[in-house]
Amino acid sequence: MRIGIEAQRLLRPHKHGMDIVALELIRALQQLDHENDYFIFVRPDVDEQCLNLHDNFTLVKVPGANYVHWEQVALPRAIRTYKLDVLHCTANTAPLLLNIPLILTLHDVLFLNPSQGINTATLYQKFGNRYRALLVRRLVSRCQAILTISKHAEQEIIDALRIPQSQIKVLYNAVSDRFMAPVTDTKLAEVQKKYKLPARYFFFLGSTDPRKNLKNVLLAFLKYSQTDTDVRLLISGRLPDFLHRLLTPDEYAYIEQRCQFVGYIPDEDLPALYTLAEIYLFPSISEGFGLPILEAMACGTPVITSTLTAMPEVAGNAALLVDPFNPDSITDAMQQLVNKPQLRQQLVKRGHEQITHFSWKKTAEQALDIYKLFEPASQTTLSHFHTLA
Repeated sequence: MRIGIEAQRLLRPHKHGMDIVALELIRALQQLDHENDYFIFVRPDVDEQCLNLHDNFTLVKVPGANYVHWEQVALPRAIRTYKLDVLHCTANTAPLLLNIPLILTLHDVLFLNPSQGINTATLYQKFGNRYRALLVRRLVSRCQAILTISKHAEQEIIDALRIPQSQIKVLYNAVSDRFMAPVTDTKLAEVQKKYKLPARYFFFLGSTDPRKNLKNVLLAFLKYSQTDTDVRLLISGRLPDFLHRLLTPDEYAYIEQRCQFVGYIPDEDLPALYTLAEIYLFPSISEGFGLPILEAMACGTPVITSTLTAMPEVAGNAALLVDPFNPDSITDAMQQLVNKPQLRQQLVKRGHEQITHFSWKKTAEQALDIYKLFEPASQTTLSHFHTLA
C-alpha cells in the first residue's frame, strides 16, 4: 500500500499536542510496519531530526504560504504526485478536494462551541476555531473513517456532527518512551541548574489558550501560597505579559513574586521537570484527551486535573479531580497533596498502573488495521471498520 500521513507542523521546533501525537504515531508505525510505503507530508521547518526515517517512510516537504493555503492548495497538489491509496490527516482538518479515501483524526470538536470558556481567546485562536468549524462540517460527509482520541471525544463528535457511531473509532494517545525510564541524577541536576529551579514547585505547562484555565490556577495558587510561602509555581511558556489580561494589578504584583516562567521546554528536559515537581497542575476546562496527565504520572508526580470532558477518563482513579471553575477546589487539592503523604504515595502508585492502559504500539496496530481497509486487493471492506479491535 501507499499510505499518506498529513503532519503539517511535525518539523516545527515548538511542538504542541497534535504535533506530538502525530510524531509518536509515526514512530510506532515505523516499528510495526516494514512492508507498506508511507509518505509523511509536512511543512518545511527546522526540526528535521525528530524522525529517523526507515526505508519505507518518505518525508515530503511541501511549502505553503500559510496554514490554509498549505492544506487546501499545496497539499492536494503534492498528493497527486504520489498515487496514494489513502490519506490520513492527523489534526482536525483536511483538504476539501481529494480524489482518494480520507481518514481524519478529530481530536475534539471544542471549536464548535467557542463560548466554552474561551472569552479571552486571541484573534489567531478565534480564526483557527472559525476555520475548523466551517471545514469540519463539510469534511465529515466525505471522510471514509473518522478517528478520535477518547470515548468522551467520540460522543461529543456524534452529538455535534450527527454522524453514526459506526463511522468513528477511538485510538487512544499514550506516553512517549522518554517519560517511562527514570531520569538520572545527572540529568536532574543539569535541569535544576539550567532553569534555576526552586527547591519546591508546582508545575503548570502554560498556554494562552483559555481552556487551559491559567487564571484559576493562578488564583488557586495565590490563595495556597499565603500559608505555604516556600513553594513556587513553575510555568512553561512566555506568558508574563498575558497575565495582565487575567489578573488585577494587586493579584499580579503578588503572584509575580511567586511564579517562575521558564519559556518553551525542549522535549529532553520535560521528564526531569515533571519528576522534580511536587504537584502537576492540569485543571483544564476542556480536553479531547489530556496527554500531560499521563506524562506526569509516568514521572511519578501526583496530578490535579479536572472533572470535565475526557480528563476523568484519562486519569482514572490516579489523580485528584477538581471543579476547574472554582479556584478554592484547586487550592483544596493542593493542600491535600502537600499535607497527606499517604495520599501522594497512593496516587503515584495508581498513576504508574494507569499509564499501562495506554500504548502507542496498540494505537499504531489499530491505525494500520484501518489503513489496510483501503488496500486495493483487500477483501475487507469498510463495513468491518466498526468491528476492528
